[in-house]
Amino acid sequence: MLLQEKMRQAKLAPAERSVIDYLLLYPDAVKQVTIKQLADKTYVHPSTFIRVAKKLGFDGWLDLKSAYLEELDYINSHFGDIDANLPFSSNDSIMTIAQKLAKLEQTTIEDSLSLIHHNSLEHAKKLLHEANTIKIFGSNVNTLISRDFILKMRRLKKNVTISNIDGEQAYESVNTDEKTCVILISYTGENAMILKVAEILQTTGAKMIGITSIGDNKLTEAVDCVLNITTRERLYSKIANFTINTSICYLLDVLYAVVFAENYHHNLDQLIKIGTRFDTRPTTSAIIAEPKSSCS
Repeated sequence: MLLQEKMRQAKLAPAERSVIDYLLLYPDAVKQVTIKQLADKTYVHPSTFIRVAKKLGFDGWLDLKSAYLEELDYINSHFGDIDANLPFSSNDSIMTIAQKLAKLEQTTIEDSLSLIHHNSLEHAKKLLHEANTIKIFGSNVNTLISRDFILKMRRLKKNVTISNIDGEQAYESVNTDEKTCVILISYTGENAMILKVAEILQTTGAKMIGITSIGDNKLTEAVDCVLNITTRERLYSKIANFTINTSICYLLDVLYAVVFAENYHHNLDQLIKIGTRFDTRPTTSAIIAEPKSSCS
């Protein structure tokens, strides 16, 4: 749930509600004025802002202000000239559709990058690098998206599996330990199966990375580390999961890349060595062909 929605739904006293109404109506004012000036504008005592912040789960007004401005900045950035749900219209030509989808994917990656925080990515890299086993849990297309990540990680000699058989997720969850890192993928962060897996994993000592939407949700609260998916699409009134799928692919590629970089030269040499020995695909393209020094 976005902070703005949480603010709208919170049960507050009349004076506290007036504060929220003002913040939602005049979001830009938050950047420019002090808490005393805001209190004067809303005809409440400054302490009201602190009470509101605590009721919304923050330590104080400055934490609420920072989170609110960060959310506003995210919502107002990128995607200004393209609709994630309906990126093209019925009147568009095929080349216009191709151009708009290219723009959509470029914007999605920029948007996803803006959601990555250094400390979270560093934490995720550490969990994956130190794990003896990596397991992925997702539903529907998320399990398909993950297969390329699994293939690449296995080439680095990482033991990565995915649980995609309905009814087996609980058994897979129980069979983990503190040397297992689990990646849980859910756009809403409220998927019942994923949350049940997270509940079981909390008892086994396994480490958890959550890939989910921005804002508060149950998955975010359950995992050790969160990476956020571009959060622009509605649940079903859309053409397809274009931005969700692109964002998940990008985040998984980033995770693979940062793990690869931990032993960059060793991993690269290993991939080239194996490719030289077993990749015998013919090509007539000079661009694709390997240099002779790599094939000798």
